[in-house]
Amino acid sequence: MLNADQGTLDATDSRLNGKKLTIGIVQARFNAGITDALAAACKAELLALGVPEKHITLVQVPGALEVPVALMAMAEKLKYDALIALGCIIRGETYHFELVANESGAGVSRVALDFQVPIANAILTTENMDQALARQTEKGRDAARVAVEMANLLEEI
Repeated sequence: MLNADQGTLDATDSRLNGKKLTIGIVQARFNAGITDALAAACKAELLALGVPEKHITLVQVPGALEVPVALMAMAEKLKYDALIALGCIIRGETYHFELVANESGAGVSRVALDFQVPIANAILTTENMDQALARQTEKGRDAARVAVEMANLLEEI
């Protein structure tokens, strides 16, 4: 059901039933304090949505630019109903932030489209550490919900 205040689904909606799903997660280690919290919140929400723990695979890569390569390797296995990208890119003093943010985002989208697998992109792009800290738990949970909902939607189509 949609929550009238937020336009979101509540946990009793069948679109958020993860009992039959297999989910792959790729976590960037760069800014590990943030990405560890993202991963913990994401996994906890997947479990709360009924995804069996044995059907959740988490792999880690060095940084956000490596996330799409690992997603592609997982997508090629054809065993995941949805994938989740986790990372944290914090703006610095150079143009590097834009390059990493743009290229990692484009890579995630490319894998989703090429393999027709839903990918919840929770690679945070923030101006500073405070913004990342403020988003780490909620965005981890959101990614889990998006992955489950999209996997169920694509199964219905």
